[in-house]
Amino acid sequence: MEIYSSLSSFENHFCTENKPKSFGIVIFGASGDLTRRKLIPSIYSLYEKNLLPKPFYILGIGRTVMDDDSFRESVKLHENIPFYDEHLIKEFLKDVFYLSGSYEHDGFYSEINDRLKSLEKQRNIDSSRIYYMATPPDVYCKILYYSSKNKLIEKDSSSEKLKTSRVIVEKPFGHDLDSAMKLDEMISNNLEESQIYRIDHYLGKETVQNILMFRFANSIFEPVWNRDYVESVWISADEMNGVGKRAGYFDKAGQLRDMFQNHMMQLLSLIAMEPPSSFNSELIRDEKVKLLKAIRSFKGDIANRIVRGRYLQNENLRGYLQEDGVDPESKAETFVAGKFYIDNLRWADVPFYLRSGKRMGKKETKIVIKFKPVPHSIFHFKDDTVMPGNVLVFNVQPEEGIELKFQAKHPGSKLCMSSINMDFNYKKIFGENPPEAYERLILDVMSGDQTLFIRHDDMKAAWNLFDPILKKWKEYGTENFYGYSAGTDGPEQVDVLLGIKEAGWNL
Repeated sequence: MEIYSSLSSFENHFCTENKPKSFGIVIFGASGDLTRRKLIPSIYSLYEKNLLPKPFYILGIGRTVMDDDSFRESVKLHENIPFYDEHLIKEFLKDVFYLSGSYEHDGFYSEINDRLKSLEKQRNIDSSRIYYMATPPDVYCKILYYSSKNKLIEKDSSSEKLKTSRVIVEKPFGHDLDSAMKLDEMISNNLEESQIYRIDHYLGKETVQNILMFRFANSIFEPVWNRDYVESVWISADEMNGVGKRAGYFDKAGQLRDMFQNHMMQLLSLIAMEPPSSFNSELIRDEKVKLLKAIRSFKGDIANRIVRGRYLQNENLRGYLQEDGVDPESKAETFVAGKFYIDNLRWADVPFYLRSGKRMGKKETKIVIKFKPVPHSIFHFKDDTVMPGNVLVFNVQPEEGIELKFQAKHPGSKLCMSSINMDFNYKKIFGENPPEAYERLILDVMSGDQTLFIRHDDMKAAWNLFDPILKKWKEYGTENFYGYSAGTDGPEQVDVLLGIKEAGWNL
């Protein structure tokens, strides 16, 4: 009883968090939606939890003309945080500033440098800075070039120089393999790899981080985490919304680039990777890259293993081609589903089904591990019912948590069984929602921890997998393009085309 009471009251827990030293945070693209909705609220949340090192400052940089007070007002923190403390927000905003100008003008970077030095002198902070590129890649390439030229950012692997320049870059990391490699080369010319933080916000989600803890901190799961016990793996990321205000970007990208090359591959690699020898940033990322390189190529088998679709107009919702800002001749897909195989000893012949679509029937991201049924059942039913295997579910969003489904005796006759859910829900257990993913990631950048960020060879391995598909789809045109009514669960043809014998998406 002592063990269980200790566990239920959370006395048996192990937490460590290193509070980083003082940093200045410089946000390029500060007048954009990402800064207002995610970045400033996440940094404020760290401040509220006393995790943000002091002194600090935030300098927003953008093209929109604003002064410091206008920028502080534009952030609208009260709309983007769950608990509003007016006094605390006012104290926080005293260290938030703004500077407007053109990213293409060399002289603007001298102005930025002067403002940074002034802020650092006022707060007695050395030149330790985090630069967040909340802009499209074609813009942040210019920013990196001029910042390096004007010594705002210095490429140096020594500890003294490295502390001055850590740079966060947002996706997309290129448009195809060739553009990704050119982009990576440009970034590498100005920064060491240890200074580059390619951000994927999915990796900051608590349930995604918990995959490693679940697998490698519990002795009962890892022994069955292989082809001998696992029948199939299902990863789905469904969105109820359409493209919204992102039509300009999305119409050039499509769902494969927007979701699969980054988010979906990160989820797959964490679920299927081999255990690293220790919880070390580079060792974990090494194993992720090995896993991505082991995924079977789609060359020659694209039509049978990957399906694309687009949501269509119905009486209640607009179709993709009717969305504002979408080209009427668009070839962009809003839905992708694929059947993946990993060619290694652990996962040989186990199918991994991945699906992601916009304007679906629900908003839900989850990972489902379907285990094989028992090899011989001692229980026999009159209708020859086959007892289903166990199912493990990682709920990534909207409600984060983990479920385990197993068979148990149901009250009633002697031979009466049903599937039971053992449910771990973050909010129910801990009494609060998990922190915003950007909180975790920004704090890790301050600490110099790259575990939850994309390394250059990780990015390249993903593009190597999907580049042939994009080229083949370009040849196909609108051939093999399946429609689905907006607000439904994707094209009806998916299960047939991928050879799925029974539905698994809705487990």
